[in-house]
Amino acid sequence: MAKLGKKLTGLVAATFTPLTSEGEINLPVIEPYVDYLVSKQGVRKVFVNGTTGESVSLSLDERKRLVEEWCQKGKDKLEAVIVHVGCSSLKDCKELARHAVEVEAHGIALISPSFFKPPNAAALRTFLQEVASAAPSLPFYYYHIPSMTGLHLRASEVMEGIKEMIPSFSGVKFSGSDLLDFGQCVHSYPGHWSYLYGMDEQLLAALALGADGAVGSTYNYMGSHMNNVLAASDSGNLPQARTHQFQMQEIILFAMKNGFGLAMNKKIMSDLSGLALGPPRLPLVCCDEAKAHTVVQKLRSVLGDQ
Repeated sequence: MAKLGKKLTGLVAATFTPLTSEGEINLPVIEPYVDYLVSKQGVRKVFVNGTTGESVSLSLDERKRLVEEWCQKGKDKLEAVIVHVGCSSLKDCKELARHAVEVEAHGIALISPSFFKPPNAAALRTFLQEVASAAPSLPFYYYHIPSMTGLHLRASEVMEGIKEMIPSFSGVKFSGSDLLDFGQCVHSYPGHWSYLYGMDEQLLAALALGADGAVGSTYNYMGSHMNNVLAASDSGNLPQARTHQFQMQEIILFAMKNGFGLAMNKKIMSDLSGLALGPPRLPLVCCDEAKAHTVVQKLRSVLGDQ
């Protein structure tokens, strides 16, 4: 049996990967990154090497070095470092899972393979089981993100019988807009699992269905604001929670009209935090900096200085 910690709740920042102008990982940025999240955003949990972190564009060595730095610099500051270990190769996934144990991460998460896709939910469960078996002492989370994997199985279907296969199974990071499916995950499976929603602009709707928290990229720089959504929801103040969520939606909608994507998201974080996060890695390309600046101005006009 896995030695499970307390239930994962609240906001979890899906971290960006700092790169130099030459495209190499920039590890010295991580310590001030940790301090910024904790002191400025009130976010003490991170999800490392996920979609926002450009994990599939990184080598195994780079991913390991990043995790080591987050665990080391986050020690006694962060409450949780969850490591995404998904790769196309099963062996690579298991290697990253074992490494997460070695560096004392707090949990691992895994997406479905996206080139050779599992043909059904049973095949995906078997793949998840194989990876989880490499790190049985760590909480294991299924990372559901059909828009990126192209695998459109319902998460609630994937989770059928999963506890018997994966004793360390601890919940799902649900990055999809199908709230029917998300609701069925919450309704049909154990309450001690964590149900973490991954569509930042729809967080309040997921909270109404029973989400325990959220993992997202905008919590890097809007964490302090979105903590207000959680607080208002927890206290039963729905009008206040709506106000905060609608403000966030106003910003995201404006950003989408200006070409919002990972590259712009990373640039916004750099501008707001002062951290040198650098460019994205090819095949992604740098965003229009002028448009990114207008989004930063919009955010500040709606929320004030972050």
